Amino acid sequence: MLIGLSLLVFVLNRLDDILLPIAFAGLLSILLLPLCRWLETRKVPRILAIILVLLLVILTIAGIMYAFASQIIQFQSELPKLQSQLNQYFNQIQQIIYQKFGIQPISKDELTDSIVKSMKKSAGGVLGTTFNTTTAVFSNLTLVIIYIFCLLLYRDHLRQFMFRFVAPDKRTTVLTTIDNIQVVVQAYITGLFTVIIIVSVLNAIGLLVLGVKFAIFFAIFASVLAIIPYIGIMIGAAVPAIVTLVETGSPLRAAGVVGVFLVVQFLEGNFITPMITGSKVSINPMAAIIALILGGELWGTPGMILSIPLIAVLKVVLDASKTTEPWGFLLGDIAEGEDTIPADKNEPGFFGRLWGRLRGQA
Repeated sequence: MLIGLSLLVFVLNRLDDILLPIAFAGLLSILLLPLCRWLETRKVPRILAIILVLLLVILTIAGIMYAFASQIIQFQSELPKLQSQLNQYFNQIQQIIYQKFGIQPISKDELTDSIVKSMKKSAGGVLGTTFNTTTAVFSNLTLVIIYIFCLLLYRDHLRQFMFRFVAPDKRTTVLTTIDNIQVVVQAYITGLFTVIIIVSVLNAIGLLVLGVKFAIFFAIFASVLAIIPYIGIMIGAAVPAIVTLVETGSPLRAAGVVGVFLVVQFLEGNFITPMITGSKVSINPMAAIIALILGGELWGTPGMILSIPLIAVLKVVLDASKTTEPWGFLLGDIAEGEDTIPADKNEPGFFGRLWGRLRGQA
């Protein structure tokens, strides 16, 4: 079992370029399946229905990217001003360090020369990495679209393929498991998009009240990063807090920005997400954190994004069998009244057993 598990992890890590697009395509195919079926019930041919669904997805992604690009261009116009203010803060910090510890401050020219030299040394590598990353992103998006088309087109064939491994008397259980996986994935992804919209609105309200520049951009930026559980919100809060500190020079305003994100994160984790997704994606926080770490170690940032829906699918598969049901229970969240096991009233407690042993030794 250990050898097989080690080989599985090794294969998953080495074949990430192949498996990641397939995993994303599988999850998105399950999300788009109801819309595709709805078009097919309206007498639209399957191929045409799939093409229309994919065009809708592509147009939605293009619209989001255009909105983000316009916000980034506006933010980029403020970078020279932020850079000059950041230099002032840097000089002030150096003076404080010199007065307290006697460390000579670094001149601006020396700092600029060292940065330019390091950039010249790494320019080729940075450009090559940027080019490779951009090429990989677009190639993976193309592969995901192709895989989605194939999965939606051959979904009946894939179902028959699975049935050939299952005895006829167990096919009902398999169908139920597949339906549960579809419900879980759809609940997670649609709930995630709904949560991103609600969290974006709450973040924007808080940042606008504080008078933060580019409040809408930072609100959406932090909400999108929330797809990386527990870590994305930290990164999303750090950037606007630093910009606010440099822009206003007020640590209290920067702390207020962090406070807004913390309050919204508290509302999201305790009220918004449970109300939207309900108990359909009932993974306990400990299992989610472990899955997040393992996904990051295995596949990097894409693995962190995929970790929660994949472990939710794994829980559905484990719950489908009596043999593996305890492992599914372990991954699940604690329901009300399940956090304690009632003790046998006739069985003595710890102190009773200890007193009995002492009497027996006497």
